[in-house]
Amino acid sequence: MSTGFVSVAYVVASVLFILSLGGLSHQESARRGNFFGIVGIIIAVGATIASVSMGAGGIVSIVFAILIGAAIGMFLANKVEMTQMPQLVALLHSFVGLAAVFVGFAGYLDPLVKTHGAEHTIKLVEVYLGIFIGAITFTGSLIACGKLDARIPSAALTLPGRHIMNLAALGVSVLLGAWFLGADSTAEGMLPLIIMTAIASVLGVHLILAIGGADMPVVVSMLNSYSGWAAASIGFMLGNDLLIVTGALVGSSGAILSYIMCRAMNRSFISVILGGFGQTTSSSAAVDGDQTVQEYSVDEVCEELKNASSVIIVPGYGMAVAQAQNAVGEITKLLRDKGTTVRFGIHPVAGRLPGHMNVLLAEAKVPYDVVLEMDEINDDFPETDIVLVIGANDTVNPAAMDDPNSPIAGMPVLEVWKAGQVVVLKRGMASGYAGVDNPLFFKDNSWMLFGDAKDTVDKILGGLRS
Repeated sequence: MSTGFVSVAYVVASVLFILSLGGLSHQESARRGNFFGIVGIIIAVGATIASVSMGAGGIVSIVFAILIGAAIGMFLANKVEMTQMPQLVALLHSFVGLAAVFVGFAGYLDPLVKTHGAEHTIKLVEVYLGIFIGAITFTGSLIACGKLDARIPSAALTLPGRHIMNLAALGVSVLLGAWFLGADSTAEGMLPLIIMTAIASVLGVHLILAIGGADMPVVVSMLNSYSGWAAASIGFMLGNDLLIVTGALVGSSGAILSYIMCRAMNRSFISVILGGFGQTTSSSAAVDGDQTVQEYSVDEVCEELKNASSVIIVPGYGMAVAQAQNAVGEITKLLRDKGTTVRFGIHPVAGRLPGHMNVLLAEAKVPYDVVLEMDEINDDFPETDIVLVIGANDTVNPAAMDDPNSPIAGMPVLEVWKAGQVVVLKRGMASGYAGVDNPLFFKDNSWMLFGDAKDTVDKILGGLRS
C-alpha cells in the first residue's frame, strides 16, 4: 500500500476515534461510539500491516497473533461479569504498560530507524520515558486490579516517609536517565535502563498501594491516562503517527476524566495520586455505641412505595454485585405505570468504574431521562417522599458534610437524608469500600432493610405486583 493511502487511512481512523470518544460521552450514543472505535481500529491495524514491508510469513505471523489475541479477548469479555469490569479494565491497562516496556527495550536494542546527533538523543529520551511510564502503568494497574477484586486490602498503605521515598525514586530515575543518555554503547546503556525499569515498577506498586479504596474510580481513570501516554511514547519510538494520536487521545481523555471525578469528590488530583482518603477505619460521627437502627420489613417498604408520589433510587456497587438491576428496572416501570415519579440519583464515583451504574441501568432498560447525576438531583431530595438506597454507602454518607475529621470530609455526596424517608437495602452494618462508618443508618427518618439486594428487590417487586 502506498504511503498516501496509509496516511488517508490513518486520518480516517483518527476521525473515527474522536467520534468514538464523543459518542461515549452520552448513554444514548454509547453504542454508536463503540462501533466507531471498532471500525477505526480495524482500519488502523489493516493499514499498518499493509504498510510494512515483510514476506508472506511475517504477515501470516501477525494475523495469527491478532486472531489469538482477539479470541482471548472475546472469551474474557463473554466470561467476565459486569461487576468485574473495573478489574478487567485495570488489567487491560497493565497490558498496555507492559507492551510499552517491551517495545521500548526492542526499540533501543534494534531500532527501526538509525538516528544520529540530536535526533538520536531525542529518540533515547522517548525510549526512556516510554519504559518509565509503561513500568509504572503495568505494576500500578495490577495493584489496582487486585484492590478492586478484593485480593489486596482496599485500605491505603501509608508507610512512614512515603512521599520522600517516591521523590527519591523519581530523583534516582532522573540520574539514571542522565547515565543512559551518556552511555557510549547499547550494552552500557542497558544497565541504567534495567535499573530504572525496576525502580519504576516498584514506584507503580507503592503509588497505588498508598491510595485508599474510595479513590479507586479515580485511580482507574488515571491509569487509563497513563496507558494512553505509554501508547503515545510507543508511537514516537516506532514513528507511527496514528499511534501517537491515539495515545494522546486516550491519555488526555483519561486525565480530563480524572480531573472531573476529583472535582466531583472535592479532591485535588495531586492529593489522590500521593495517597487518597480511605485511610482510617471509622468516622468519629458514627461511633456512638448507644445508637440503634430502625428496621423495615419488605411488606412495609412495599406499602410506603405504593403510597409515595415521588421516589428516588440511589444504586451502588452492592446492586451491581447482587445483579439486582433488572428487578430494579421492573420496579421502576411498575411504579411509573401507576403514576409515581421515579428517578435515579447517580454519584460520579458510584461503583468502582466511571459510568458503572449508568451501564447497569441501561442494561435493565431504565429510561435515560430518569437517570440523573448528583448535581442534577441533590436539590430535589427535600421534595421526595422516599429514597431507596440499594447497595450504596460512601456516596450517601452525611459524615462527608458533617464531620470535619472524617476521612471523606468535603466529598460531595447524595443528600438522601433530606427526603421524607430513606430505606437502605444492605446485607449488614459493615462500612463501605472507603472503610468509613455511615451515620445515615442511625437517622430518625432512615430504615434498614437487611438482606441480599437481589433477593430483597425481587420480594419488593412481588409485593408491588400483589
